[in-house]
Amino acid sequence: MKTLRLRDGKERSLVRKHPWIFESAIAKGGGDSGETVRVEGHAGQFLGWAAFSPQSRIRARVWSFEEGDRIDGAFFAARVRTAVDARARLTIASDSLRLVHGESDGLPGLIVDRYGDTLVAQFGSAGCERWKDAIADALITHTGFQKIYERSDASSRGLEGLDTRVGWMRGQGDTTLVLSEHGWQLGLDIAQGHKTGYYLDQRDSRQRFAQVVQRLQSQRVLNCYCYTGGFSVAALAGGAAHVTSIDSSAPALAMAVSNVARNGFAAERAEFMDADVNASLRRFAKEGRRFDAIVLDPPKLAPTIAHAERAARAYKDINRLALQILEPQGVLFTFSCSGGISADLFHKIVASAGADAGVDGFISERLGAAPDHPMTLNFPEGAYLKGLVVVRKA
Repeated sequence: MKTLRLRDGKERSLVRKHPWIFESAIAKGGGDSGETVRVEGHAGQFLGWAAFSPQSRIRARVWSFEEGDRIDGAFFAARVRTAVDARARLTIASDSLRLVHGESDGLPGLIVDRYGDTLVAQFGSAGCERWKDAIADALITHTGFQKIYERSDASSRGLEGLDTRVGWMRGQGDTTLVLSEHGWQLGLDIAQGHKTGYYLDQRDSRQRFAQVVQRLQSQRVLNCYCYTGGFSVAALAGGAAHVTSIDSSAPALAMAVSNVARNGFAAERAEFMDADVNASLRRFAKEGRRFDAIVLDPPKLAPTIAHAERAARAYKDINRLALQILEPQGVLFTFSCSGGISADLFHKIVASAGADAGVDGFISERLGAAPDHPMTLNFPEGAYLKGLVVVRKA
């Protein structure tokens, strides 16, 4: 068994059960890509079993902190079973959910989403890549589903020295699916869509948005970065008189149009714009166009802390423009899914945007990912999705 020896003082995070080991923490040792290594402190004490990644800044990810564990097929079967059983205890208003959420489920780099009877897996680390077949077998055994589609095409794979892998791992089937969520029917494409095809983490926030829209007296709604229209359908379900949805992806907008029709909403209640969000917000402000409810759910702008400063400027700009065109007593749902932006920093960004816009508001709620996307006590990085519900003061 190959060994990693850490520098003196660098074992503190592992003692606290944090699973990441950065290159700068290692004094000596290594292994092949994805190989299991024994991790020791400076004095030689056991700290964990980890998967080595020779090209990543996160040079190793810990599988287990128990010296008696053996990292083999049975280990992964047990981890998958535990993750699946945990979701079975949740009350989720959908036939689709996240089954494995990476480090939070003790499987660093692995994401598995279920859409009906189809599983979609992303293998984002060298360790998961090495154990891919064992993990796929465990998923079939412990879910009972026979179809697994691989979407290992995230940019993070390049940082691990891994190439892109997309296609059926187990079984075959259609890649265009329809899921049920809060009674709504929503189409997605697991082969071409973002992430694994859909943003399951926003499930509860979409329902909350529908409830908020329902309480508004006038319901002119703007959904920015609308993707396939989940928040648009939610707004219409909440009784919105008219919803304007903006995205720069024509395929996503086409799916959004079909999702509105699929749920029986009249076409004249919805407008879809293939356009840049920033430019559209500026034009609305210039034209004096106003909205009673706005959703800002942009893509990841700061994947790491190194990108935070540039991302903060982008977040501030779109929030400033949105607050300018929000009616008094109107509601803004604003989000950041960037791991490099903390909840505290995001609050400060939105507050600064309000100051520049000359707008004040009440933060009525803080939102996060749905419970099938858990954050553990020892891995706060799992809280990647931050949301604020801001009610503009009169």
